[in-house]
Amino acid sequence: MGNFKAFLSTTLVFLIFKMCLVCCDITDGNAEHLKREHSLMKPYQAVGSQWDFSGSTLVTSSYVRLTPDERSKQGSIWNIVPCFLKDWEMHVQFKVHGSGKKNLHGDGIAIWYTKDRLHPGPVFSDNAVFHGLAVFIDTYSNDDATDRSFPYISATVNNGSVSYDHGKDGRSSELGGCSAEIRNTDHDTYLAIRYSKGRLTVMVDVDDKNEWRECIDIGGVRLPTGYFFGASAATGDLSDNHDIISMKLYQLMVEHTPEEENLDWTKIEPSVSFLKSPKDNIDDPTGNFRGTPLTGWKVFLLLLCALLGIVVCAVVGAVVFQKRQERNKRFY
Repeated sequence: MGNFKAFLSTTLVFLIFKMCLVCCDITDGNAEHLKREHSLMKPYQAVGSQWDFSGSTLVTSSYVRLTPDERSKQGSIWNIVPCFLKDWEMHVQFKVHGSGKKNLHGDGIAIWYTKDRLHPGPVFSDNAVFHGLAVFIDTYSNDDATDRSFPYISATVNNGSVSYDHGKDGRSSELGGCSAEIRNTDHDTYLAIRYSKGRLTVMVDVDDKNEWRECIDIGGVRLPTGYFFGASAATGDLSDNHDIISMKLYQLMVEHTPEEENLDWTKIEPSVSFLKSPKDNIDDPTGNFRGTPLTGWKVFLLLLCALLGIVVCAVVGAVVFQKRQERNKRFY
């Protein structure tokens, strides 16, 4: 019986340790490798050599202001060094603030990983048709019929065949999204975008809790290497200050199969493998996307909980069995 208990204790410790490793692996840039050539940080010395900006963008020692709180402004900042990492994670610290009251502000910020850069257009000051990935922090609803709560964060992968429908807030082409209170906060607001082994994950830290909350998680995403990171923002009849405090890119150390390593990743076409079109997915009243599958770590945690339940039942059963044995001995 003593050996059995020791085995159970060892098993429990191992499982809890594995669970901690999995939890720490979720958007934890501290354990990864910062790539300075693709990062934008105070005091922004890389602007001019590794980053270029356009439009209304103002670079100060404390922030990069893409737009001031004025109407009809467009601004962007782009990394001029193409990224050849297969697996990466971008952490963005941003701030959206202004004098406009609720529902009287706009339009928002876009974070890009695209083939082309510095192409002014109608979508947060960039092109409506693009090759690559865009994550939108949309602060104003253009669709009067929507039941979503804004600000709303969404992601889109495009191969140049779809035009972002600004009038519908890109709903027909998005992969998923969530609502997030990010405007006029007294604390820091962060966004994390992770791409690894065909899975795209977007996390937010906007509640002053110093912890990430999942917003989007979807597999079957194919993104090439050699694209550019950037950020842009725009105002229309309504306005806000749209500030980028930092953009930090981390390389994720991931093993790939020999077949994957031999691929020419620069020739990959941006795409998403869907069982059905994103148009067919229905949002719930809170704005969360139902079409997101369980991730590997979620499956692991579910299996872990089931296994722990079995172990606990086994321990309880063993204790009860031992008690009965001792009681039976006293009757003889």
